[in-house]
Amino acid sequence: MMRWEKLETQRGGPGKRWGHTCNAVRGGQLLYIVGGYGEDNAQTNKVHVYDTTTRTWSEPEMQGTLPVPRDSHSCTTVGDKLFVFGGTDGNIPLKDLHILDTSTNTWMTPYVKGEGPEAREGHSAALIGKRLFIFGGCGKSFDTPVEEYFDDLYILNTETMLWKRVATTGIPPAKRNSHTCVSWKNKIIVIGGEDTQNYYMSDVHMLDADTLTWTKLVTNGELLPPRAGHTTIALGKNLFVFGGFTDAEDLYNDLYMFDLETFTWTKVMTIGEGPSARFSMAGSTLHPQHGGVLMFIGGCNKKLEALDDMFYLFTGIVTENERDERKLEKLSLRKQLRLKSQEQQGLTLTPVCDTDTPPMLTLETDKPMAMPSHVQFPPNRQNVYVNEYHNPHGKRTFQAKVTKNITNCYTIETVIDGKPLRGVLFSNNIKKTAADDLRRKRVAVESGKKGFEHVMMDTTKSPDPEQHHTPGATSAASDMKTPAASNASPPHEVSGGVKSSLEVNKLNPSTAAEDTANSIPNPNHAHEGESEALTGEEHGVLAPTQQV
Repeated sequence: MMRWEKLETQRGGPGKRWGHTCNAVRGGQLLYIVGGYGEDNAQTNKVHVYDTTTRTWSEPEMQGTLPVPRDSHSCTTVGDKLFVFGGTDGNIPLKDLHILDTSTNTWMTPYVKGEGPEAREGHSAALIGKRLFIFGGCGKSFDTPVEEYFDDLYILNTETMLWKRVATTGIPPAKRNSHTCVSWKNKIIVIGGEDTQNYYMSDVHMLDADTLTWTKLVTNGELLPPRAGHTTIALGKNLFVFGGFTDAEDLYNDLYMFDLETFTWTKVMTIGEGPSARFSMAGSTLHPQHGGVLMFIGGCNKKLEALDDMFYLFTGIVTENERDERKLEKLSLRKQLRLKSQEQQGLTLTPVCDTDTPPMLTLETDKPMAMPSHVQFPPNRQNVYVNEYHNPHGKRTFQAKVTKNITNCYTIETVIDGKPLRGVLFSNNIKKTAADDLRRKRVAVESGKKGFEHVMMDTTKSPDPEQHHTPGATSAASDMKTPAASNASPPHEVSGGVKSSLEVNKLNPSTAAEDTANSIPNPNHAHEGESEALTGEEHGVLAPTQQV
């Protein structure tokens, strides 16, 4: 059963307010409350931000030219920006467009082209792709006090800032005000509202955004009673409708759910303390990590008093996006390695064998990593250290133990989201030289008079690593940040003076062993920036390793 939770009123919040908007930013982590009619009995243009993680309010200082105070406007999330259109200043309806960049808290008044909507309030807005749809509402001309209701449809291209009034086909909704409008896939859904004769409706219309065709849906189940001034929030394929008023001036405090696939209405039974009867409430969805939680705030009661309370509705519904994320987490390590390779990322996770654990490494990647499924470590393994955080630029950084240095890669271990992981850090930008070919040759041992024959490797000294450092050896390594006492030496190449043909010399066993030993870094210095020694049993080759 779905559950209501009344939140404690926090300082720094918007206070009593109705006719405001509530928009989710950063996937629902932050909720922006814009405008509305406040406790000072006047419209406001203030912006308050609610952090759903800490459950705290803030009122950031705004930059740029602020819009005039208003209520009954629309506010639509487009990436990190909020598009605010229309509303009323208390005297006349408005038709201006303002954009709030939430990344900098800066207001902008864009230059728009084309035919925009007439001044209006009580309209609705929804976004599909980069197109912002504006439908309905009411307004009045300067020369007459009579209100005019609209059934027109406008589209704003949020990239070119071009307005266009579009012609539609099918059965359009009647002219209306104080209805709601949401988007789902490539559809726009309009519910209820008040028409030109002051009748209240509960009809549901759907617009195909590709063909611009309206369809009046035939709904079933526990039908929604007619209303206006209600609040509708979309959660996956389900729409939640709360509150509103009727022609008898009665207010609702009921909750209905509409299934967009079956066109079925359900009156939702809830537990816990929910909102009182009200209209002009605002709400939005929280981040998916909360598991299908909706937030409702403010509104107006029957005495026309603004309200300041807040409520969470715990639906228990997991959306398709959340299911997709969980499916991705369940991918095998091998499949994830293939995906990472296809994306040409420098960091790839794949199973490796147990090894001793030398130093730790800090890695950074530009794209969020898809975490593999849980990997069991043997019980005798030491604890894996981790220090993970998300920086403000969207990069994901984590710290891992380097368990082995292998030619052109590291094997690593870490813990992410509570899951112990093992992986391999590859380089996707390795310079191949003739010396690389020589390294691939194995020591050939033959019995008889010939004794031992050894494929000689180039004895020319490698250039100074600091003089021949190759930046960006891999997308991950180029952004690599190591602890203060670094445990990894800079990249280096083996180059210069390589003979065009293999030089084969007859050596005695001791000479061959000496030459081979000289080509492998000293394991005692592995923690001082040198590669860890490799053995013939592990790799079947005796050759120096190249660090990434």
